[in-house]
Amino acid sequence: MSEDQAVAGDERLVAISEGEWAGWSTWQSDAFEQRAGPFYERVDPDGTARCAFRAGREHMNGGGFMHGGCLLTFADSAIFTFAREAMNDHHGVTVNLSGDFLDSARVGELIEATGEVTRGGHKTIFVRGLATADGRPILSFTGIIKKMGRRS
Repeated sequence: MSEDQAVAGDERLVAISEGEWAGWSTWQSDAFEQRAGPFYERVDPDGTARCAFRAGREHMNGGGFMHGGCLLTFADSAIFTFAREAMNDHHGVTVNLSGDFLDSARVGELIEATGEVTRGGHKTIFVRGLATADGRPILSFTGIIKKMGRRS
């Protein structure tokens, strides 16, 4: 992985220039997400924000299926990607996250999520999304973000 370029002026969001994730970015500054994923994000040419990671053995539960906690961690990360514009340069915290598990995911599958802001208020942002495994729906989720202080 090459860490040669910060995205959109934020030195913590690092653009990937080689390998499977070329054209995507990742938050190098979030140690937990790097261990849990790592998770990647990009904005498609049509403006759709997309998050993704490749399911590995480290993401599976004892039954050989993706751990629900891993999927919810991914969803928690994704809501901030989808809400970036509505955050208006503020930090934020998740005050609610819920999900409905629709199917299981297995090692090797590409896990992707897309979503949207359903309501962006002065202090709170409501987001919904859908995660898929190789295109098959696996998690429907909603989240609420509380805006905190401005980023410095």
